[in-house]
Amino acid sequence: MITKEATEVAPTPVSVPTETERRPRRKHRAWDEAPRWQIYLPLSIYLVFTLIPFYWILLFALRPAGSTSLVPWPVTFDHFDKVWTDRSFGTYFQNSLLVGVATLVMTTVVALAGGYALARFDFKIKQAFMLALLCSQFVPGALLLVPLFEIFAELQMINSLGSVILAETVFQLPLSMILISNFIKNVPYSLEEAAWVDGCNRMTAFRIVVLPLLRPGLIAVGSFAFVHSWNHFLFALMFLNNQDKQTIPVGLNTLMSADSVDLGALAAGGIIAAVPVVIVFAFIQKWLITGFSAGAVKG
Repeated sequence: MITKEATEVAPTPVSVPTETERRPRRKHRAWDEAPRWQIYLPLSIYLVFTLIPFYWILLFALRPAGSTSLVPWPVTFDHFDKVWTDRSFGTYFQNSLLVGVATLVMTTVVALAGGYALARFDFKIKQAFMLALLCSQFVPGALLLVPLFEIFAELQMINSLGSVILAETVFQLPLSMILISNFIKNVPYSLEEAAWVDGCNRMTAFRIVVLPLLRPGLIAVGSFAFVHSWNHFLFALMFLNNQDKQTIPVGLNTLMSADSVDLGALAAGGIIAAVPVVIVFAFIQKWLITGFSAGAVKG
């Protein structure tokens, strides 16, 4: 006779997973299995090819004239003194700085107003206007030099820094306006509505709520407007005649002639022209990364 106790099934022991088993398995990726040298070798080669031109410029700028040494020793700053005083690079630097800062301010302010209108308002020709902004980026500036020269001549703005500033601002506005509008779209519209409920008008709500969130976008747009106007050559060459009105790119061109090129002075002038751009990007690097990756906020 089978008893009740015999029919009972013994409980199955429960195994407790160990610490190793509880950890999620890591997915194997192709670059995890690649040897380190396959990663660092191409990066090292790329770094060498990138740094050699910069070292070559420093070499010509710091070594004495006529020297063929591959090491800038003894170090001399005669080339910098020559281009800054004898070649009027001090004046060129001031003119370029004025053009760059003015273009930055005007581009940022106008692009901010236009970008807000594109992001928050709907009107009949909005799509056509956006298409026109995009198409304007395919037109090279060299094609418009003659019409712009005629316009500035009628306005008596030839040989004035204002003509270069105005031309640089106009050419920077389409892309800047599109970028700013995308940043504003990332800001939730409910934030502005909440400010309106609290008694703010549209301008006050924009200044208090939206504008602080647009800081990465404004810095990105302003920095590229400054760098482009600082390095642009054609507008300054066409619209400025007097030497005391020229900018640094035109000044660098005067160091080269048909018969000879002063390599030491040219290298020193190139370093002077590159220093402000390097400083700008060194200070705003984190804002550029934030601006182009995450936008203003996550909607």
